[in-house]
Amino acid sequence: MLESGTVVLAQVQFADSFEVKKRPAVVLFQEFGNMVVAGITSNLEMKGIPLGKKDGAVKDSIIKTNYIFTITEKAITKTLFLLSKEKKKEVYEELLKKLEKLKS
Repeated sequence: MLESGTVVLAQVQFADSFEVKKRPAVVLFQEFGNMVVAGITSNLEMKGIPLGKKDGAVKDSIIKTNYIFTITEKAITKTLFLLSKEKKKEVYEELLKKLEKLKS
């Protein structure tokens, strides 16, 4: 069982095609063998939470809080690193802001 905030490399199927690629993602929570994750991109033009080398990333990246999906444990090919407590808090605060907007 992976801890919330664990950055993994996972087999991800894209919503707009049948293509499957290995992509980094951060585990938000896990339940019944499924994990809800946020995608990570190295495209720094994207919006989201910055993730730098000092955080453990291989290269500067963005945690895409608008790209949330569910994968199975079997889709994970590698565990990369664990987000700091501060970075994890930043991710969850951003997600909460998005959810709060839905209540209006």
